[in-house]
This record gives sequence, C-alpha cells and structure tokens, in this order.
Amino acid sequence: MTPGTPQPTDAAELQTEVPATSTQTQIARPKRSFAPALGLALLLSAAVAGAYVTGRVTAQRALITPDEINTVEVAQNSIQAVVRVDSRLRKEFLQPGDDPIEVGTGFFYKKDLIVTNYHVIQYQESVSVTLSNGRRVNARIEGVDPGIDIAILRVTGVTAPKTLSFGQSARLIPGQKLISIGTPLRIQNFVGAGIFSVMVSPRDVPRNDNLGSEIGQYITTTTSIQPGNSGGPLLDSRGAVVGVADLNAAPSGLIPGTIGIAIPGDLVKQSLDDLEKIGVPQRGTLGVTLVDLETLDPALRSLAGLNSSEGALIDEVPAGSAAARAALRGSLRNSKDQFLAPLGDIIVAVDGQRVQNSFDVIRIVAAKRPGQTVTLRLWRNKKSVDVKVTLLRRTLQ
Repeated sequence: MTPGTPQPTDAAELQTEVPATSTQTQIARPKRSFAPALGLALLLSAAVAGAYVTGRVTAQRALITPDEINTVEVAQNSIQAVVRVDSRLRKEFLQPGDDPIEVGTGFFYKKDLIVTNYHVIQYQESVSVTLSNGRRVNARIEGVDPGIDIAILRVTGVTAPKTLSFGQSARLIPGQKLISIGTPLRIQNFVGAGIFSVMVSPRDVPRNDNLGSEIGQYITTTTSIQPGNSGGPLLDSRGAVVGVADLNAAPSGLIPGTIGIAIPGDLVKQSLDDLEKIGVPQRGTLGVTLVDLETLDPALRSLAGLNSSEGALIDEVPAGSAAARAALRGSLRNSKDQFLAPLGDIIVAVDGQRVQNSFDVIRIVAAKRPGQTVTLRLWRNKKSVDVKVTLLRRTLQ
C-alpha cells in the first residue's frame, strides 16, 4: 500500500461520538415530514441498539446510511483494479521547466489489459503503471482509438488483482449515483462520488486536442474529475463501469472545472472489442477529408450558390473509400493550395440531421457500423441531391 493510502478497516470497529446537533445526527434522523409516531419508533429503536446515550450520539458503526455502505463496498471492491498511469514524454514535446511525466489513471478490464485515455499516453516515450498496493510495472501500448480518446495497455509479469466489468451507460438516469476512482493531483486511490446529470453534445464540450471527434455524446457528472483522473472508471452503484473519465468543463484554463466529463461506457466497450479482434475501431466513416464551409471565402461560397456557412465541403476522396464507391465528388485546388470553382460536394445533412460543420458529419456517421447505409443531403452544382453511402469496414493502415 502506498504512503497515505487508507487501510481497509472493519467498520464495526469504528466508533464516533458527536454532539446531537451535528450534521451526522441530522442525517441519521427521519425527515420532518414523517409521521411523529414513526420518528419516535426510530428513536426508540436506535436507543435500544445503544446508539443514543445521554443526549449524545455514539455511532456503533462508521457507516450509518445504506448509501454510505454502498459507496464503500463499491470502492473497496473496485479499487484494486484501478492503476496510476505514468507516461514519460518524449523530449520533443517538452518545454523548459515541463514535468516529463504525464500522470493519468487506468483500470484492468482483463487480467493483463488496462484501459486509459489516449491523451494520457499520446506523446509517450515509455509507460508504467502503479497498482493500488504500490507495485510498479512497465506497460506497452496494445491499441489506440483517438476517435474516442481511448487506449489499451498491456502489462507482463503481473496479473490483475481485480478486473472491472462494463455496465450499460445508455440506461443512466439523471440523479443516479456515480463513483470515480483515480489519481487526481497524483493522489492515488482517490475516491469521489456524485451523480449523473445529463448526456451532452460535443458542441457543449469544446476540446482543443483534436481527439474524441467520433464521440456522439458525453456523460456529465458532479463526480470530481480532475487532472490525473483521466482514464479512470466511472462506476454505478453495482460497481459496473458506465463511463471513462476524460476531462472537466472549466470556464477558463485558470479555473479548475467542477463538471466532470466522461466517455460513455457502451462506446468504450465497443471500441475495446474492435481493437482486440481487428486492431482498429469499426465505427462508420466516409473515408474523406472534410473542410468546414464557414472557413471558405464568402465569395467562393457565393459562386457555389450558397447563402449559408453551415455544412462541410468534401476535399479529398481516396480511391476505394465508401465515398468513392458512392461517387461523391471531391474538390480541386490550384498550385497555391487554394480551392477552385466549381467546388466539390457539400454535405448539409446526414440522415435528415442538419450539420453545422465537419465535426457534425464525423460524429453522426461514426454512430453507424460497417455495412450500414447513411443518406447524405448534398449541395452539388447549385442543386440539392440525396446520395446513399454504404459504410465499409476499417482496415489497418
């Protein structure tokens, strides 16, 4: 056990004595809305158990409420599966005075495989993980999925003391309790608790690292997710992984965010299965490069007969891609790399959903799987046309 790590303690051995006006006492008491007889019955019951003594409360157990008991049980049953991830950064990505170690979190989902965030190990020179008991071992990258900011690490010479299983993030209910375990501010085995709030669009979670472009929705939570938590599990009250901690929402770079942001567990589970079986994620892709329409010269948009800046221009259409098979048209550029008129196809909607930019196109298409078909509403030669595209299986480059 690392220094400062709480030692598991039999709750029955702990006794706490607090004034009857304390917060603990108020929590233990029934609500005022209960019938007086019920409140008296509970008080008498506690007295018989020896909980109330001469006007003061002596808690015979450290854990008083069922929710406390559940939180502790989930934490104690899960913490051995959670590891600290240390990524030593390559020199070319360091500035003078920078800490060469990027610290994050991960967790065992199989006996020798660990999930973490891709951004934790993105610029690594070497990676090591520290188990909950303080043992440190080297790890290597087994697979990566920058599209949802996920990576898999493999360890040798050690077997997971515990593994975590995935639950169903699609069934989360606003107000439902969530528990995080991680390494915020390099404090290992840190347990946080909060609730699930709402699923939000990536538009509400701006990122500047060009990762996670294929995440359709994020989990938001009041559970603390701070630097160092990245890659750690977000657990429900059954101890199942329903999300992977990713970042927090902060009003500025100078103020720590108070809203935790996590990747839905259903999406992570699907990615892990793809990475293990195929080596690359199998979310839908058109295979093209896109340019946000709003970045084009207004005069060029006008020549194309457009009066809106919403949409994504198709730039390049690689041979053999799903877009090429559907005969989508790319754009031409001159020797100065400037677009030429007429422009290529412009995507303005996917499966009936209006798109504002290329990010919208990518995330909507990514929700599909190979073999499925998407309908693109295109602006082509100053006319609106619909084209169906059958998505192809991704392959290793």
